[in-house]
Amino acid sequence: MKIKEGFILRNVAGNNVVVPIGQATLDFNGMMSLNDTGAFIFGKMIEGITREDLITAVMNEYGIDYQLAATDVDNFIEKVEGEDLFE
Repeated sequence: MKIKEGFILRNVAGNNVVVPIGQATLDFNGMMSLNDTGAFIFGKMIEGITREDLITAVMNEYGIDYQLAATDVDNFIEKVEGEDLFE
């Protein structure tokens, strides 16, 4: 899984936001606000990562079990798919 080119994650006044830049501004209108876990997951997705590696990264970062990490990752993937942000 990899986020399309042209989307960046920034912390603005304590809020994590994803904003389009360049050509991506034509396809995506606005911005996406993320909590800290969402920002962590999004950051990994910018790099490109498999679902299983993403689950492992969330487990390690937050000290949670596989099932909770998988649920969190799957919910986030669904949100990102809904915004059409995957390559």
